[in-house]
Amino acid sequence: MITYTKRDIVRHVAEQMDEPMVHTEPWVEAVLNALRETMMSADPECRIELRDFGVFEVKKTKAKPRARNPRTNEEIYVPPHRKTHFKPSKLLKQFLKQPLEEGELEEMDN
Repeated sequence: MITYTKRDIVRHVAEQMDEPMVHTEPWVEAVLNALRETMMSADPECRIELRDFGVFEVKKTKAKPRARNPRTNEEIYVPPHRKTHFKPSKLLKQFLKQPLEEGELEEMDN
């Protein structure tokens, strides 16, 4: 599996904008910071909708008074908290649903 880092995204944006990476890095960083701060300041829920990309949501979870630790089988209390959820756009979903070609399937087996 290929892992892409923030630097890879900065490089891709720089190539698309025909700008050096040092000029695009602050913009990418600013967008990621804005998304992070918006999600962290959710009181307690929020929805960030990016057209043709997807929706990020911060959702509340309920308390689980009788959860079970699978290692020890001990019952534990899990307090309510927040979680993130991403739902891809129709455009992204359609692309991801396309069948893989033969060469891509062989790479997955290795």
